[in-house]
Order: sequence, then C-alpha cells, then structure tokens
Amino acid sequence: MGTVADLWRHPIKSHGREKLAAVDLATGKCVPWDRHWAVTHDVAKYDGSGWASCQNFMIGTRTPKLAGIWAEFDDVLGQITLRHQDIGAFTFDPNEDAEAFLKWIEPLCPADRAVPTGIVSADGRGMTDSDYPSVSIMTRSSHAAVEAEIGTPLELERWRGNIWLDGTQPFEELEWIGKTIRIGSAELEIREPIKRCLHTAANPVTGERDADTLGILKSTFGHQNFGIYAVVTKDGQVALGNQTEVL
Repeated sequence: MGTVADLWRHPIKSHGREKLAAVDLATGKCVPWDRHWAVTHDVAKYDGSGWASCQNFMIGTRTPKLAGIWAEFDDVLGQITLRHQDIGAFTFDPNEDAEAFLKWIEPLCPADRAVPTGIVSADGRGMTDSDYPSVSIMTRSSHAAVEAEIGTPLELERWRGNIWLDGTQPFEELEWIGKTIRIGSAELEIREPIKRCLHTAANPVTGERDADTLGILKSTFGHQNFGIYAVVTKDGQVALGNQTEVL
C-alpha cells in the first residue's frame, strides 16, 4: 500500500515546517509538537481556552509570505529557530518571547490585513484545522497528479502534511475514509478528506502565490480535497521507509 517517504511537523501553525526522520504517535494525539502554538491576530475571537478554528489565527490564506518559513524546534531547550529568505533567522521560546517574535514576523504581514498580536497554545493538543486532534496523511502520487496538471514543478511543502506516502495510486487515499491503517507500529483511523485553502497556492520558498492549486483540484479532479485526516488509535512509531497497510 505504500511506504513512508517524508515526515513533517509544524511547531507554530502556519509559521514554518520541520522535516523529521521518525515520530512517536500516541492514541488520540497529534504529531508531537505539531501546531502546538498558533499566532493570534487583532480581530480574533479566541478566548484563550483550548482549541479554536483557523480564522482566529495568522495563516497563509491571508498572509501568503508565511509559506516561506522553515522551522527547527529544540524540544529540550523549548526553543524554535525560524528562517525566511527575506528576514533571516530568529531563535526564541514561544512561551516567553512573543513580543520579539511579533517584531520579527512583522515584515511578512500585509499592512492592510490582520495584525499578529500573540502566541497561544491549546491544552494537550495541536491547533490543527480539524476540531479533533488529527494527523494529516498525503501521497506523492496525488501530488504528482496535481503537478502534472499545473505543468510545472510543485513543492510538497505546499500541502503542509505530516506523513507522506510513496507507492500508492493518485488519490487512492480518499478511498480509505472510515478504515484503519497501520503505518510502522502505529494504527490510525481515517476520518475525512482535507478541504484545501488558498495557502497551497503560495510558494514555500518565496511565499508568493504562483500556482492555481485550488483551480486544478476543482476543474480536473472534481473536488477541493488533498490528503486525509486521521486519528491515532494505537500508539507506535512511524519512521521513514516504514510500510503501510489497510487493516
């Protein structure tokens, strides 16, 4: 059914991605430290308690240059290093240095859009777009199908997935909804497809919108979905090269 080709986490929602070699998944939890923090804005209606929808946070749909951020998280020191080609690198503790972070990120934020105001986290889970703790799974074959229709090389990072699989048929993953799959020693229940937003149009290097990903999905494939949300139902490790099977 495929093998694990890439693993990613995004410590701060919409503010950088980090490549991993292996990850330990726990039942009912997100990928550790994935979307652990999120950045609020001045028109958010978030009360500071628990999970909230993405409309309350700074995201690439409204601020496309955020797509150009890369991240490295040191879970021992609790520090993140963010990098963007336009503003350089910045290392900080999200729990302590929010003001310094807001100054660093300011040049990437359009003057006529929402202004970032702080960093928040939910108790015991990541700020995923789903209202339940999820792990996102995507396939390279589906990516290649979209890339072929666009007619130019397309970066995998646009889709912001956690687990990437190789060796499947294009959009085969949409047939796994309601099923349980084993990846490495972990098991996950596939819940629903991921409906995509304009963030995927932004180049993950430059942050510029340069690909009509949503238009291609809708006109060629008849939907706006790419990837699937899953819930971990059995603890286990997932590592590069692990086999995947539908149970």
